[in-house]
Amino acid sequence: MTNDPADRKEASARNETAPSSLRERKKRATRQRISDLATALFVERGFDQVTVAEIARAADVSAMTVFNHFPRKEDLFLDRIPEAVELFTEAVRRRGPDESPLAALRRLVLTLLEQHHPLSAVGDRFPGFWRIVVDSPALRARAREGVEEVEEALAAVLAETAPDLADPRLVAALTVAAYRTVYLTSATRLLAGERAADITDDHRARVDAAFDALERAVAGLRDG
Repeated sequence: MTNDPADRKEASARNETAPSSLRERKKRATRQRISDLATALFVERGFDQVTVAEIARAADVSAMTVFNHFPRKEDLFLDRIPEAVELFTEAVRRRGPDESPLAALRRLVLTLLEQHHPLSAVGDRFPGFWRIVVDSPALRARAREGVEEVEEALAAVLAETAPDLADPRLVAALTVAAYRTVYLTSATRLLAGERAADITDDHRARVDAAFDALERAVAGLRDG
């Protein structure tokens, strides 16, 4: 064992960090397992027909543990809302020095499209998910709240990182509304039976058109 104080401090930091990291990994794994089991039950029986108690039994945890990971039952299914908030805010926060917030957000949503990420709307496996949401008033209401959460977070990060922006709250509202429109258009087409491969190019074109319009609108705010 070393007597060097610096070595002891480094060893102590490792000892403190490792358990914490292990706890976080276990916590994430438990959260994912609960969400996956809940989703399977929702797909099989419908969202409103499954109780949190049933989900807890399937995951072999207490109902309190379920609520520790997911404040509301709806969050078990719509578990990507925090991810959406993080992705949109971090795209703005971590943008390049010469990159505008809207350019960073455009880059993000086009990257999501290339990855066939659920937040892109374009993927052949997504319609089943949306049908469950459409069939549940509670899920539809939570989805609307999730959109509002993204908008609020985006407005806050724009105000923080883009001081020259004329109206961060308005820009956030316009951006979220524009992307929501693009998303819902593609989702509706997939629900109607079209394939992802057949709408990808159109989705990309509508994303570019939406952000072109947003760029003009933001310029108009600044000039006005």
